[in-house]
Amino acid sequence: MVKPTVTGLILVVDDTPANLSVMSEALTDAGYDVAAALSGDRALKQIQHQLPDLILLDIQMPGIDGFETCCQLKANPDTADIPVIFMTALSDAVNKVKAFDLGAVDYVTKPFQEAEVLARVSTHLKLRQLTQSLEHQVAARTEELTITLETLKQSQLQLIQQEKFSALGGLVAGVAHEINNPLGFISGNLNPAQNYVQDILELLALYQQQFPDPGEDICDRMETIDLEYICADLPKILLSMREGTNRIRQISRSLRNFSHADSDRKMPYDLRDGMESTLMLLKHRLKATEDRPEIEVVKAYDCDHEVECFPSQINQVFMNLLANAIDALEEDNQGRSLEEIKAQPNQIFVSTELSADQQAAVIRIGDNGIGMPAEIQSQIFDHFTTKPVNKGTGLGLSISHQIVVKNHQGTIEVHSTPRQGTKFEIRLPLVVES
Repeated sequence: MVKPTVTGLILVVDDTPANLSVMSEALTDAGYDVAAALSGDRALKQIQHQLPDLILLDIQMPGIDGFETCCQLKANPDTADIPVIFMTALSDAVNKVKAFDLGAVDYVTKPFQEAEVLARVSTHLKLRQLTQSLEHQVAARTEELTITLETLKQSQLQLIQQEKFSALGGLVAGVAHEINNPLGFISGNLNPAQNYVQDILELLALYQQQFPDPGEDICDRMETIDLEYICADLPKILLSMREGTNRIRQISRSLRNFSHADSDRKMPYDLRDGMESTLMLLKHRLKATEDRPEIEVVKAYDCDHEVECFPSQINQVFMNLLANAIDALEEDNQGRSLEEIKAQPNQIFVSTELSADQQAAVIRIGDNGIGMPAEIQSQIFDHFTTKPVNKGTGLGLSISHQIVVKNHQGTIEVHSTPRQGTKFEIRLPLVVES
């Protein structure tokens, strides 16, 4: 048998030893590493020692059933991203919907069809590998950017600003390019695959019309594999794969949007696009950790007007302010228990609106973190380092001030109260003179 192109450890959970044996043997023969558990409790304990790459999970089990086991997996940050494929003899829509609502990526029905199970396992392992690869690339490039910024911290402010834009633009454009390579392969093959499937299904329907009585053997086989269900479900699987590629394409578009090549001219720009692209790049810092829940971002976009600006520079301002807000929240969390943080959860507030005279866009970025005293506020935009060692250059706010005030003839102000958070307010003229 040909070995799969993507391998990994697969945990099979089923209270029926015969089912467990059949599934384990099929996966092992296909080249996968297999672990087995006879109950949801055992599976959860086993995962504490070794994380699998994919879980095949029976629904109907004594003790905690598959649904509850899946709930506990998704509630644990260490296991939440592991793909779960339910194994079930239940074919009603309610259970299928419940499975997907709980976070399952797929399901297979009993009795098992070995080829179908292996195909679904291979598909979801490939998708998981692609996702992890993209995350590693973004993390690696972000680390490269951090190193670049550290080497520039003693340079003149204007040089730092220019180099920072260039490094960030190259980083994001490179990540977008690397995403597009595997994305193009997957997307390009989905179209012919969908056409092939449609042709086969149409041909099958034509056979059923021309030969309504195919014989006992064929009828038995059709009933065994549940042909009617396969014909209905296969196009849905291809559609879900297409939706996944569309999501990756949206991420790539956000990356390109953030690194807008606009160094030589101003152009109309939707501030919501810039804010969303920046938040996407910072998503890894907003996610829940073992020390705190996810940082909530509260959005209120009430300005539909485009601003004439240098988009990448404005995105850089958003990046500086949002990153500072996350830093402030993390500093505020020092010494607080998880329960205390949950009682007063970390929040970041972003909003846009049209000014009262309708001549400017007003952007507000704030947090409910540690805040700052008045003496720091009065010097926050000066050209000196306000951050501790190994916490960046401290020039982000000075650069932001130069971008907003000098490059766009706008204003930027800070309002903060210790222990109550900080809010930055930016005003950008809708039309900026060159």
